[in-house]
Amino acid sequence: MAAAQEERFTRKKHDPAFPSQAVGYCLAHAGISLADVDHVAFYDKPLVKFERLLETYLAFAPRGFTSFRMALPVWLKEKLFQKRLLKEKLSQIEPGYDWDGKLLFGEHHLSHAASAFFPSPFEEAVVLTMDGVGEWATMSVAIGRGSDLRIVKELHFPHSLGLLYSAMTYYTGFKVNSGEYKVMGLAPYGVPRFKDLILDTLMDLKDDGSFRLDMQYFDYCTGLTMTNHRFDALFGGPPRKPEELVTQREMDLAASIQAVVEEVVLRLTRSLAAETGIKNLCLAGGVALNCVANGRVQRDGAFERLWVQPAAGDAGGALGAALTAWHGLLGQERMRSPGRDCMAGSYLGPEWSAEQIRSALRRLGATFVELEQEVMIEEVADALAQQQAVGWMQGRMEYGPRALGARSILGDPRSPTMQKTLNLKVKFRESFRPFAPSVLAERVGDWFEFDGESPYMLLVDGLRMDKRRPMTEEQRALFGIEKLQVIRSELPAITHVDYSARIQTVHEDTNPRYHALLSAFEERTGCPVLVNTSFNVRGEPIVNTPEDAFRCFMGTGLDVLAVGNFLLRKSEQDPQLAQDYRTAFELD
Repeated sequence: MAAAQEERFTRKKHDPAFPSQAVGYCLAHAGISLADVDHVAFYDKPLVKFERLLETYLAFAPRGFTSFRMALPVWLKEKLFQKRLLKEKLSQIEPGYDWDGKLLFGEHHLSHAASAFFPSPFEEAVVLTMDGVGEWATMSVAIGRGSDLRIVKELHFPHSLGLLYSAMTYYTGFKVNSGEYKVMGLAPYGVPRFKDLILDTLMDLKDDGSFRLDMQYFDYCTGLTMTNHRFDALFGGPPRKPEELVTQREMDLAASIQAVVEEVVLRLTRSLAAETGIKNLCLAGGVALNCVANGRVQRDGAFERLWVQPAAGDAGGALGAALTAWHGLLGQERMRSPGRDCMAGSYLGPEWSAEQIRSALRRLGATFVELEQEVMIEEVADALAQQQAVGWMQGRMEYGPRALGARSILGDPRSPTMQKTLNLKVKFRESFRPFAPSVLAERVGDWFEFDGESPYMLLVDGLRMDKRRPMTEEQRALFGIEKLQVIRSELPAITHVDYSARIQTVHEDTNPRYHALLSAFEERTGCPVLVNTSFNVRGEPIVNTPEDAFRCFMGTGLDVLAVGNFLLRKSEQDPQLAQDYRTAFELD
C-alpha cells in the first residue's frame, strides 16, 4: 500500500534517524493510527550484529583499538538497545501503547530475501542476496516456494563482495555507501587491467562463486578506512582524494572491480541454476543495484527469468521485514498477479492534490498555469522536442533509489549536448555520469538489444546495431573521458561509451501519465525514448513535495517544471526567487 524513505521528508540523504515522517505518511495513507497496527518489524537483529562486532575486534586484537573505542559508546548508547529505542520512539507516536510482543526483529538477509521473493511474480525461485554485511552474512541463498522462504546457504563476514566493491569505491576517491554507482558508471571508460591482480591476490574465488578475501589488504574490520598501505602498494599509490581529477588509473580500477563482480555473480548464478534446477531468480541487497551485472545475468540465461526488488538496498529491508512477519510468523498466504509483480510499479510514496500544489506554488510566489492533463502532456512533449530540460513531478513518489517517471528530470535523448547539459548545469555532478533511457514498453525491442521488461531501471543492455554509429579508427583509439565526446548512436544522450544503456520500460498500466508523455514525444519525433534522471541535484534526496520541486527548478538550469497539471516556465519566473543550489547539499 505505502512505502517511503525518511530522507525524502527530512532532505538529508541516507538519513539514519528514526523514520517518524515516513511512518506518519504510511499510517495516514492507510487511514489508521499506530494503535491499529498489530506488529512492527525491524530488518535487523542488533544483538547478533553486536556479537559480530565484538568477535571481530577480539579476533584482530590488539589492532583496531582506536576504532573499537569509537564504536563501542555508540553501540552501548543506541544500537545495542535498539528495542528500547524503538519502543520509546513508537510510544511518542502512540502514547501508552504496549509494544511488548508487538515488536519483531528479522534477520537482515532474510528481510532482503523476503523483499525480493514475496512481491515477485514467481511461485518458486532462488533468491540471491548480496550486500556489505548484515549481522554475519554478506551473501545468502534462499529458496522460495509459495508462502515459504528459507535461507539455505550463507557467506560470512569479513568475506564480502559488497565490501570489496566499497573498498574500491573508497580507493578511487568516492564516498562509501553512496558512490558505488559512480564506480559502475566509470567502468566502461577503463580497461580491466587489474582484474587478474584482484583475483590472484585479493581473493580466492571458487568455481561456484564462493570466495575468501585476503584480509591483510583491508582495514574495514578494525580500522577507520576501507583499505591500507598494502592495498596502496599493490595498486601503485595512495587512494584518490575526493573531488580530485579522475584519471585513467581510476577508470581502469573501476573497470577491473566491475569485471570481478560480474565474474563472481555469473559463477554464483550458473552454479545455483545447475544445483537447484529452479528456473527463476530473485535478487536483493545493495549489490543487486549493480544493473550492469544484472544485465549480464539476464543475458547469460542460466535462469529463465530474473526479478530484482526495486528497493534492493537497505530501504527495502523494511518491506522485507514486514513480509517475513506476514508470511513467516502469521502464516498468511501470498497474493499474486499472474505474470506481474506486486510492487505497483514501485509508486508507493506520497502524492499531492491539485489544491495542495496550487497553494504551495502561490505561497512560493511562482508563476504557473493550470491545464487539462492532455494539454499539459502536449505542452511538455513540445518542450522536450525543442530540447528543453523538464522537471516532471507526477503522482506517487517512487520507493527505492531510482526515479521512474514520477520524480524525474527529462530530456531529449537525440540531443548530442543533453548529457553534458544535464550533468553540469542541472545535476551539478561529474561529467562522466551516464543517463538512463525511459522507453515505451511495447517499443523497447525496436531500439535496444533487449525485449523483456525492465520497469525498475535495474538492467543494462546494448542499443540495437542499426541504432549505433560506427566509430572511426581514430575514435576507437581515444582513452577515458575523451570517449565521451564521440556521437556513437541515434540517441547520444543515453548511450554509454560501450553502447550500453540502463533501460526503464514504461508500462501504461502502472504509469499511464508518463506513458502518455512518451507517446506524445514519439508522435513529434518518431522516438519513443526520453532521458530520465532523478529529480534532484548531486547530494540531494529525490524531491518529494511541490516546494522541493520548485526550489530545485529555480536553483538549476531546468527550463520547464510540470507538477501535476500545473506548468511553469523558467523564463516567466521572478529571477529573485532563484537560489544558489550548488552548495545546498553535502556532496555524495
